[in-house]
Amino acid sequence: MVVSQYKGFRFPREIISHCVWLYHRFTLSFREIELLMAARGIEVTYETIRTWCAKLGPEYARRLRRHQPQSGDTWQLDEVFVKIRGVRKYLWREVDQHGNILDILIQSKRDGKAATRFFRTLLKKPGRQPRVLITDKLASYRVAHRTTMSTAEHRQNKYLNNRAENSHQPARQRERAMKGFRSVGSAQRFLAAFSRISPHFRPPRHRMTATDCRTEMAARFQVWDQVTEVTLSA
Repeated sequence: MVVSQYKGFRFPREIISHCVWLYHRFTLSFREIELLMAARGIEVTYETIRTWCAKLGPEYARRLRRHQPQSGDTWQLDEVFVKIRGVRKYLWREVDQHGNILDILIQSKRDGKAATRFFRTLLKKPGRQPRVLITDKLASYRVAHRTTMSTAEHRQNKYLNNRAENSHQPARQRERAMKGFRSVGSAQRFLAAFSRISPHFRPPRHRMTATDCRTEMAARFQVWDQVTEVTLSA
């Protein structure tokens, strides 16, 4: 017998999944979501919404991963600094040539050892081996490429990995809205879920007609309902 992920929760799954969606798709605070729910006649505290996002956000993200298409063979990698309690850390990110975010990792450095650790994290998942690696000109990438992915072609050019650089923008917006992160662990957990849920609702609108975009969004919401078990309650 499969135990529902909502066991022990008082509110219906439709409300819970909607609040988690609002938090990960838009730059809203827990208190703002509480106000939006109150406008609909739903009395729920921001602490409860925070608990939903912390417990169910990672699980939703894990299930969404199953529906993600197979990653491409061209990987673009980039790193950007984030401030956590005033201390500079580095957010490493990997996307494929289609713009799908494959993985993220927060580390305290961006030297060769840190780059190698990130590369090894990427290779832990079975069946994932790139044909081409695209990075900027950071020397740490050469060290990691030489020790972990020497068979892949390595291209270093700051103008080639725009997809990786652009994928940082939603996380940057969320970081500003949250006024920074409290710890490395909480930042890693949130961004891992955010980087899976938020892009799911961000199709490449500039490459689609209005009709195609509506069709694509309907399909993505259908997947979301399956992931959050909303369709099971119908």
